[in-house]
Amino acid sequence: MNSRIVRSFGIATACVSLTATAVMADDSVQEQAMRTAASESFASRVAVGYRISPVELQLRGKNRWLVGLGSYLVNASGACNDCHTHPSYAPGGDPFKGETEIINTAQFLAGGRQFGPITAPNITPDENGRPAGLTFEEFEHLMRTGEDEGRILQVMPWNVYGKMTRLDLRAIYEYLSAIPSLPDNPEPGP
Repeated sequence: MNSRIVRSFGIATACVSLTATAVMADDSVQEQAMRTAASESFASRVAVGYRISPVELQLRGKNRWLVGLGSYLVNASGACNDCHTHPSYAPGGDPFKGETEIINTAQFLAGGRQFGPITAPNITPDENGRPAGLTFEEFEHLMRTGEDEGRILQVMPWNVYGKMTRLDLRAIYEYLSAIPSLPDNPEPGP
């Protein structure tokens, strides 16, 4: 993350905290503290999201706060990479082999992990900038119901993601729309 963005987040965090304190003059001290902590927690997750994104992001026209939060949600858990990147780690970068983690950026979220007859799809942006070719409404529906083209997804943990807030799902979508678009993984495998 470049220093200009880091400074912007620092300034924005301070502004959010000061604004929250000033606006809530009538609230109890405990409520003020809770709101300030929530603002700082949000800004912290956004900053971490930018720091841990393994790929360069296309931020033009994107909500930078949502992209950062989405990166945090996608990359801090590793769940998207585990299934939608094959192999998950670059050669020599598998932490499960005692190596320093290096995400396979050449196939980052381009699909290819196979689960029996099911292959995890490419969820990078299509030519219109839509992750997996889905509008946000379609993405949210899939994440909440598991319904994809008339069938219920059998491997995707949609029942877990479906419990997320709309803001969290929007942030994930915004991040996925900011990552590099890649063709489908040419070498799917387990």
